[in-house]
Amino acid sequence: MSLEGAKTEIIRSYLISAAEEMQRTLIRTAFNPVIYEVLDFGISIYDAKLDLIAEAPGLALFLGANDYAIKKGVEFIGVENLNPGDILLMNYPYWNSAHTSDVTLFAPVFAPEGKTPFAYTCIRAHWMDLGAKDPGYVLDSTDMHQEGLIFPCTKIYKKGKLDKEILSLISFNSRMPDLVKGDLEAQVAATHTGEKRLNAILKKFGKEALDTAIDHFLEHGDLTTRRELAKLPQGTWEAEDWVDDDGITDDPVRLHVKVTLDDKGMTCDFSDSAKMTRGPINMPFGLTETVCKFVLRSLTNPHAPSNAGYSRALEVIAPEGTICHAVYPAATYTLWTSHLALDLIYKALAQGMPDLLAASSGGDTPGFMMVGTNPKTGAMYAVSNNDPVGWGATAHADGANAVNHLSGALVRNTPIEVMEMKTGMSMESLALRTDSGGAGRQRGGLGTERHIRFTQDGEFLTVTKKTKTRTWALDGGQDTESITMLLFPGTDREKKVGTYRAAVKVGDAMYCISGGGGGYGNPVKRDPAAVLEDVLEGYVSLEAAESIYKVCIENGQINKAKTAELRAGKKK
Repeated sequence: MSLEGAKTEIIRSYLISAAEEMQRTLIRTAFNPVIYEVLDFGISIYDAKLDLIAEAPGLALFLGANDYAIKKGVEFIGVENLNPGDILLMNYPYWNSAHTSDVTLFAPVFAPEGKTPFAYTCIRAHWMDLGAKDPGYVLDSTDMHQEGLIFPCTKIYKKGKLDKEILSLISFNSRMPDLVKGDLEAQVAATHTGEKRLNAILKKFGKEALDTAIDHFLEHGDLTTRRELAKLPQGTWEAEDWVDDDGITDDPVRLHVKVTLDDKGMTCDFSDSAKMTRGPINMPFGLTETVCKFVLRSLTNPHAPSNAGYSRALEVIAPEGTICHAVYPAATYTLWTSHLALDLIYKALAQGMPDLLAASSGGDTPGFMMVGTNPKTGAMYAVSNNDPVGWGATAHADGANAVNHLSGALVRNTPIEVMEMKTGMSMESLALRTDSGGAGRQRGGLGTERHIRFTQDGEFLTVTKKTKTRTWALDGGQDTESITMLLFPGTDREKKVGTYRAAVKVGDAMYCISGGGGGYGNPVKRDPAAVLEDVLEGYVSLEAAESIYKVCIENGQINKAKTAELRAGKKK
């Protein structure tokens, strides 16, 4: 490596370290468990041209959404109207690339005597309430104005001074003002951390060296992406899937993508997807673009730190007014559509490169939330969780058991201790589900089953958009059932739901049953020793071992003679 190359890597590492220190500040100061436990945030640093130059791990779909949001925000406010100490607040969904509760703060960073910003920091995090029509989550809104207080791009800090009138506006429009104000200040603190670190980097290396290093690693990102794409099969592949409903009617909603890999790069075309729906499953274009960035990075440079160079080879097509390009005043709150869209792109690509990709991973994210009132303080609470799913198998390995859906691969589940301490939920059990992974030469990962008992009255919300259709497998593997949310099991009120809001009383119960990953290859070709291990671990039942994998297990051992007969198609 040349001296110049070494300097570029050093500067890039400093920038990544600055983003990671912003992350630590946010985690240590946030009030809301979804931020400090789940890591439901995205932290990014941009150069003067608004190109991404560093980010810190968080919710992957937030990180890409920041790229779109900051460009729209600066365009709206005008760079000439930015001053040192300004911090801007934005949650207008069509610019912000998320629903209204995912609030973005960004700030220009000026050198001590600078006239224009040399960088920007951007932090997106989920706030628990901004005055939407329903507390917690909005499942059936029909336009943006039912989804909470809207900030297009508003200065919450002006030249370093808090605008107390804006803060009051936020407080009086929230059912949980202390949580919201605490998380706002946590984002502000992280913003200040980023500003200090960026100025320290500028002072250490100088503007010319910083700009040169940024140009070099952005170009390197582009070159390496195109080099890796050139190694992949070239062609065009299509796939479709169905969102359960839009939250207003029970009609399924079509998602369709056409993916092309060629010498120009990667193109994702969603033109044949459904038109915008009345309910809140519509995706802002920036989120659709982010989903495609996720896939591109996973195919090319999944382990390298992100920057804008890695997505220059991407083109996303989604006409305005379709479900993948929402425009005003479309409702956008229940954005689980993006999870299905992510899985859909892989489904299309798998037709051209089945040996390189995994089968479907659980289909969707099984989310739930309880909303209630703390009996000791009288304050409202809303605490959510996304349960794990099984990941799909590949040509070379079984799928992982009980991990977050691909769309949330960098975040965590809410700890049981937090949910039980802060809500009226008691977790009676949480276990892997036998036979939930798709059968195959390589087995799909297992989903889970969680039993919840309510110890307080309140509301319980379930959020998932793939309960009516199955996952997909590869090369003769078996698909799996998707997610099941079962309210009031064992009673005359028992109800299977997808996305739903229900009043609950002390003693009521619900089951959250998450999907498993699709299988890869013919199950009969699975190594009998691996089937035996699956049975001993409780992953596969004796019945499935014999009926699907054609392996006879007796007294904890493989009956080789009977297994040979089963696999030869002979009757026992």
